[in-house]
Amino acid sequence: MRTRRGLCYPRVVEDKNMRVVKRRRDFAAEQVSYRKRSRNSSDIAGKRDLFDSLPDDLVISILCKLSSSATCPSDFANVLLTCRRLNGLGLNSLVLSKTSQKTFAIRAKNWSELAHRFLKLCADAGNVEACYTLGMIRFYCLHNRGSGASLMAKAAISSHAQALYSLAVIQFNGSGGTKNDKDLRAGVALCARAAFLGHIDALRELGHCLQDGYGVRQNITEGRRFLVQANARELAAVFSTSANPTRPLFTWNPLPLPHPHPHPRTVNSGGGGGGGCPLLSDFGCNVPAPEAHPANRFMSEWFAARAGIPGPGLRLCSHAGCGRPETRRHEFRRCSVCGTVNYCSRACQALDWKMKHKAECTPTERWVDEEGDVDGNGNGNGDNGGDGGGEDGVNGNDDVMPDS
Repeated sequence: MRTRRGLCYPRVVEDKNMRVVKRRRDFAAEQVSYRKRSRNSSDIAGKRDLFDSLPDDLVISILCKLSSSATCPSDFANVLLTCRRLNGLGLNSLVLSKTSQKTFAIRAKNWSELAHRFLKLCADAGNVEACYTLGMIRFYCLHNRGSGASLMAKAAISSHAQALYSLAVIQFNGSGGTKNDKDLRAGVALCARAAFLGHIDALRELGHCLQDGYGVRQNITEGRRFLVQANARELAAVFSTSANPTRPLFTWNPLPLPHPHPHPRTVNSGGGGGGGCPLLSDFGCNVPAPEAHPANRFMSEWFAARAGIPGPGLRLCSHAGCGRPETRRHEFRRCSVCGTVNYCSRACQALDWKMKHKAECTPTERWVDEEGDVDGNGNGNGDNGGDGGGEDGVNGNDDVMPDS
């Protein structure tokens, strides 16, 4: 903003007789003023870049639309690299708070300090998805348990269903602590809140908890109702997110041979994740698999680059769409029939059973853990083809999935 002391104004002085005397005109200043006016003349108006004349509020509004609708990180990053002004306005807190999860769906191979900083900026701006994604990465991949859990809790306070369910899994397993740190009641409460918000895995987990009396009073009828509701919501999600409506959603694929160890409740166990998830596989109907959350995909890629070993003696969840690792030895429960797979939750157990483990599970009389300790037999028929018994149903250090 120019003041009256600028060059565009003639100098005014007062003489002794209090008369105002105007000095001679400053022709150099007039030439500058004329040059500035000529820049806005109609002759060259069409040749100017009018981007600088746009108000900041309008540019921020456009960037908010872009960040919320971007399909990959490069869509937004390319805009930030265009010029200094777009870089500054693109990192505005309002723009970062509207950023969609696909905008910061960073691949594990591209992880860097800049990517970490960008996710932190989004989380500090109040972006709930960024809080959850960064919380999962810090908790499981970067081994920063306290910061990761607090970020997930921040997202859960904002009623983020995925964060509520992830915190429930942490409470069920006592992740980041010891086996005595498990809090089944807290896990059920968090699961119930996520199920109320419509989270499918939380509905399935809550249904199994009610059926088994795991952290809550047993109610088989109510548990079956939640399992049926989870399947119904999963089927509705397939219809609503179908990318190609002309393509048939269901294909008839009769099972060639009956499974040697069928489970009578597999119709209500549901399925999802991975390629060609058979939601209604017992009837030969296949539906497309749901898209994995960027946090789960990041963890799967992160540990796949490390030969699938999260640490000495630690294992990954056997469900392909999960990616959660153990934070201590024998944290996850394994299949009590074959002993070759392990799961972080009963929701992952049911999904993996429907996807592939149904055809792979083979009962064995005895199975040995990594240290050579012999565990006991599993006699029940769970949703993963015979997961049976309770947490103390084996003689080794591993828990087995209870009958669900």
